[in-house]
Amino acid sequence: MPTLPSATDSSPALTSDRTTDPAARTPEPAPWLTSRVRLVLLAGLAVLLVLTGLSAPARAATKVTPRNFTGYGFDQCVTPTQSAMDAWLRASPFWAVGIYISGKSRACRVQPNQTPAWVKTQLANGWRILPITLGPQASCNPRFPRYSDDRRINPSSARSYRAARLQARAEAADAVEAAKRLGIGPGSTLWYDMESYDIGNTACRESALSFSSAWTRRLHELDYVSGYYSSAGTGMKALDDARVNRPGLTMPDQIWIARWDLVANTSTSYLRSDGWLPGGRMKQYRGGHPETHGGVTINIDSNWLDLGKGSWAPPESEHCGGVRLNFTTYPALSEGVAGPRVKAVQCLLQRKDYYDGEITGTLDKGTMDAAVAWRQDHGLSAARIVGAGAWVSMHAAGKDKIIKYGAAGERVRRLQRALNAAGPERLPVTGVFAAQTNAAVKRWQKQHKMAQTGVVTFAMWDKLSNGKA
Repeated sequence: MPTLPSATDSSPALTSDRTTDPAARTPEPAPWLTSRVRLVLLAGLAVLLVLTGLSAPARAATKVTPRNFTGYGFDQCVTPTQSAMDAWLRASPFWAVGIYISGKSRACRVQPNQTPAWVKTQLANGWRILPITLGPQASCNPRFPRYSDDRRINPSSARSYRAARLQARAEAADAVEAAKRLGIGPGSTLWYDMESYDIGNTACRESALSFSSAWTRRLHELDYVSGYYSSAGTGMKALDDARVNRPGLTMPDQIWIARWDLVANTSTSYLRSDGWLPGGRMKQYRGGHPETHGGVTINIDSNWLDLGKGSWAPPESEHCGGVRLNFTTYPALSEGVAGPRVKAVQCLLQRKDYYDGEITGTLDKGTMDAAVAWRQDHGLSAARIVGAGAWVSMHAAGKDKIIKYGAAGERVRRLQRALNAAGPERLPVTGVFAAQTNAAVKRWQKQHKMAQTGVVTFAMWDKLSNGKA
């Protein structure tokens, strides 16, 4: 819950900060273990590894996340298991996940599932990962420090809050090291979790803002993108005021607004409308609650993301020398008819190696023979007609991958064409899986007695490829 609850600010901490893990305590280093001694020991260890033919653990190959995305995400204290992530990939609307990778003030220090292999698998499955650091907190936050070896932000104003800035630089460097170990590379956004604090306390506020500024500067030096999480009515309001009135402070590139208003957007009355838009905001719109997807229950916070360019698709490639494939309706075609939709049939069959004739726009015997062969190979009758089932099948067939809200690209265009062929959806073929496509998918799933998840699974692709209209 917020440090300073009020009737207007219902923006508590991230879920992970509400969960304690008393077993995860890291002791202070022994007094004799100075930096020089540690360097000598590390150097000796390196020599030993070389002499014994061993090597230090290799770093994971790094990737960039979250890049461009508009859609749903969740965060949770302990990084979920792979089986839980697989279930939620298939059945939940979420496609971004917040995980705590560093910071001595985080509640869940022990993360048994958080490995380079876990990160690699989620990124391969389309998940956007939101790496979070919860280190030193504002000096006036009574909930911190949480352990014997974590610290608050130093509130001293000496030399323009130099102590706070040095703390931030150290946290940023630690976050980058943690990210690289996991395979989260330069260009990725690293998020700092600054819990709600009393922004009326000058020393507390100014040291926290100086900390944020230095965190961002250091991440930029290390080629990472700076993200900042805080409560809409406290930490985020102070940051937005500083953005407008304090040009000397460096603002984070992206913000994560905690505002539990149950509205999945990036808006809040606490922030001006011109800050971090477009593509620089996400909002935690619902606090800790259990959700069950695919038979797996996780206690989560819910988030809406609009980051980078948002979900967008590059311009569509040319088909068969300029043949149009995108129509809002796909009527049944019989032998002898002509027109642009016949060209689409010929192009689709040609690309799938069923038709080797010219694209004439006339549905002649050769074209119909190819269409019948396609129908039979995909579980449809041998009727000499290009009807809804054939249209759906020809559009949907191809390399399959689970897609959902936030997906973009040619697979989404195939889906949108197939849904238009299946019924009266009249979707614009944008290549972006947004609200209209999501609703159409759910209607199709209901019609075919599938779980109405909005997620296009392999099972749904199979049905579409077999002409289920």
